[in-house]
Amino acid sequence: MILEAFFAGLLAASALLLGSLIVVIRPVKTRTIGLIMAFGSGALISSVAYELVEEAYTTASGQLIVGVAFFLGAITFYVGDVLIERIGGAKRKSASGEQSGAALGILLGSILDGIPESFVLGISLVGGGVLSIAYFAGVFISNLPEGLSSSSGLLKAGYTRKRILAMWALIVVISAFSAELGYTLLSDVSPVGGAGMLTFAGGAILTMLADSMMPEAFKDTGKLAGLLTALGFAVIFVLGVI
Repeated sequence: MILEAFFAGLLAASALLLGSLIVVIRPVKTRTIGLIMAFGSGALISSVAYELVEEAYTTASGQLIVGVAFFLGAITFYVGDVLIERIGGAKRKSASGEQSGAALGILLGSILDGIPESFVLGISLVGGGVLSIAYFAGVFISNLPEGLSSSSGLLKAGYTRKRILAMWALIVVISAFSAELGYTLLSDVSPVGGAGMLTFAGGAILTMLADSMMPEAFKDTGKLAGLLTALGFAVIFVLGVI
């Protein structure tokens, strides 16, 4: 199972590298990236709602830890994001080329964004669990536009293709180990403790979406972002039901 967790994290995060490769080979219009990002945001919101929070609430029989952990996750991500913003990672998802001179901030910020998602993939396999296709799809779909957008912005800011690809390759590997860590740390935890970790990650992911992905999508596409977000939400919801 520990290898399954590692490869689940690796495959889900590989969308970041795929997005980067696409941009390196052929530039993608900013509006197109924004539309994909809006769809990906909706997909991940749906995953958080139905694959993380709802499942955790059911597992913990409605215990208070679910809500407390959710807000702790949100606050933790917020604090981490503020610190990363101070070292230049605030525009890490921008496709406009505003990332100039902020390599460390972009790298750490992207790792911060990816760890909660990957961690949950590992948690879901604890106790012989089955990987949720809906959640996996939501993470993969949301990672693709992040790779597209950030790589496009980095190219405009003057970063070399080799440097960009190396950065995403590193983040993919770290994400894989994060999934493995999620499985390892929680293999002996109680169901209620596991539910708390799911909602902790859910709070962090939702804060990330509202803080960076959704604003970038709206900036690049306008009101159409709302429609694509709703569509992404619906697609992952249907996939989860099926």
